[in-house]
Amino acid sequence: MASPTNPTFPAGNPRDDSRRRCDIIEESYEFMLAYAAQGVSGEAGQQSGGQAREFLNRAAAALAGLGDVFSAVFTQERLAQHERYGAFLDVLDRDARDALAAFELVLAQPAISSQLVDNLNASIHVRALLTDLFLIDEVLKAQLRAANVSNVQTTE
Repeated sequence: MASPTNPTFPAGNPRDDSRRRCDIIEESYEFMLAYAAQGVSGEAGQQSGGQAREFLNRAAAALAGLGDVFSAVFTQERLAQHERYGAFLDVLDRDARDALAAFELVLAQPAISSQLVDNLNASIHVRALLTDLFLIDEVLKAQLRAANVSNVQTTE
């Protein structure tokens, strides 16, 4: 069954879904850095942009509904102080939607040049999203470690 927020991601464990999406976004960003360095022109971008378009489409699919996925992760993991994270989850959702709009703008172009991808890479929306993902990943790791320590102490 497909996830209601994004049909390309099967419904299931929100934590696994978030990891899969983050991996795709990071992989796509790394590809885009390499593509931007190739110096592909507009005309050549029309011919060689197929792989770039594939990575951008995968990233766009991973971005759709990303805020909802992380909200589900916090709910699933029953993290203490979940309510305190609401404001940041709103920021993450907004940044994901803003980055998605930038990806879709590039995807709407008939040719994807290195310069176009370089500008996408430099976009504050994409950079903000990546920073959000790094931050939320560290917060989740810390919270899950704390929860595991607490569970061990209560069973002793």
